[in-house]
Amino acid sequence: MKRISLIATAIFIMMFSACRDDENIVLDEEEAEEEVVDTADYSDWDDATHSKNAELNYDVVFNQNEVLRFDITIDPDDWSEMQSDLASIFSSGSSRPGQSLDFDNPLFVPCSFTFNDTEWYHVGIRYKGNSSLQSAYQSGNNKLSFKLDFDEFEDDYPAIKNQRFYGFKQLNLNNNYDDASLMREKVGADLFRQFGLASAQTAFCVVYIDNGSGPQYYGVYTLVEEVDDTVYKTQFEQSSGNLYKPDGDAASFASGTYDTDEFYLKTNEDSANYSDVKALYTTINSSLRTSDVETWKTNLEAVFDVDVFLKWLAANTVIQNWDTYGNMTHNYFLYNNPETSQLTWIPWDNNEAFQTGKQNSALSLSMSEVSSSWPLIKYIIDQSEYNEVYESYLQKFIDEVFIPDEMISKYSAYYDLLKDYAYAEESGYTYITRDSYFDSAVETLKTHVQSRNDAVSSYLQ
Repeated sequence: MKRISLIATAIFIMMFSACRDDENIVLDEEEAEEEVVDTADYSDWDDATHSKNAELNYDVVFNQNEVLRFDITIDPDDWSEMQSDLASIFSSGSSRPGQSLDFDNPLFVPCSFTFNDTEWYHVGIRYKGNSSLQSAYQSGNNKLSFKLDFDEFEDDYPAIKNQRFYGFKQLNLNNNYDDASLMREKVGADLFRQFGLASAQTAFCVVYIDNGSGPQYYGVYTLVEEVDDTVYKTQFEQSSGNLYKPDGDAASFASGTYDTDEFYLKTNEDSANYSDVKALYTTINSSLRTSDVETWKTNLEAVFDVDVFLKWLAANTVIQNWDTYGNMTHNYFLYNNPETSQLTWIPWDNNEAFQTGKQNSALSLSMSEVSSSWPLIKYIIDQSEYNEVYESYLQKFIDEVFIPDEMISKYSAYYDLLKDYAYAEESGYTYITRDSYFDSAVETLKTHVQSRNDAVSSYLQ
């Protein structure tokens, strides 16, 4: 019996050792996989241009005196996936103006991004936009807008961890949709900021994309700063507040529309309770507005920066930007400024400004047509004290910012800067079907500024 026991023990030990050897082989394979070294050439990497520690370089990224050139290279297979993803989004359901598409999980793919002969590596790129993206896509226009995220793929490529573009993590390449002047997006954002409002920095750029067949000229774009990356951090004294991008019916703040799912929180997601937007919704629709107006105003000003909103409303109405609050339930941010504990308005997306005769007309200066569907306008402007502030900002905007001589000079300078690049845009990658359309669109901007100044002066008489 002892001999048999010893033999059994020996067999068990041999079997256990064999299993351990197999396990070690598996572990060795796993370790080998973990130890795979990324041998890519990152020789262009420099702390001043690529690292998270780099200071934000607005002078380089948002150079106001040049048209920047960006070269983007995307692997053909990744490009194909990008197109398939976009096609699936549009096939899943159509959108109407003002309604967001299903971009909760947009497909980022890696690209090589080159600027001034310097490469940024494995940069995330995806399409961006809503109804304008759908319209361009379905019409066969390849000049679509893109979002860039410079460390989107840092988990896959640890060598580029916290990669930045001169300090910026995310940037937008807006395609100047349906804008033959190529200027409206930039000019709108710049005017808001000049008027003392928080607003994204912008610059003109041209984009070339190589998806396997060589560089293709995609035309003139507007480079736009990302609000939830740097705007709220640099244009407010404190950056710890909640930042929302409302989109959908709840963005109107109309009675019965409150829905936290439509207040997309961009900061402090882990501690979200939406009490600030709920307070604004409750206050703006409170019955105190008619029973005790002074208390209503006090409560409103405690949670909402009414003065900033009226300043934005005045500027936005003068330039005739219809694709935002008052017509559309999107294209603005709300930032809960820690200094004041007030939700503060930040404008966004201005490519539809500076024009009349669109399918959705811009609001009149009097706001008389605005209904309770837009309570932040209707209920505030109905108060004579607030209406006086609004009208004072109308005058201030045309006196100090939207000045005809200065704007005409600006438009002429931008025309000279962009003309050759605009004329070079190619069929299938442009909203300018003839060179003369660019010329006439710029001239229309020049007449628009004078006509709007005249309209404000006439209204305030």
